[in-house]
Amino acid sequence: MKTYYISITETLNKVVKVKAEDEREALRKASDAYYRGEVVLDSEDFVDTDFNDETEETLNNYENGGMPKFYEVQ
Repeated sequence: MKTYYISITETLNKVVKVKAEDEREALRKASDAYYRGEVVLDSEDFVDTDFNDETEETLNNYENGGMPKFYEVQ
């Protein structure tokens, strides 16, 4: 039996209302609020899950000295 490394990516999304002079300022304010913990995404904000075979990339990284981080599924 072969071993595969499958990445599982969950996507969360939340739209926030921001008052700003322009788009750049609005993005900065939203980013600052997120990193200060004022905007928190949780399971209520779930929108999608992707499954991808990362076996080749994982083995290449391991051969180049990177240690893979994974959870083993039986």
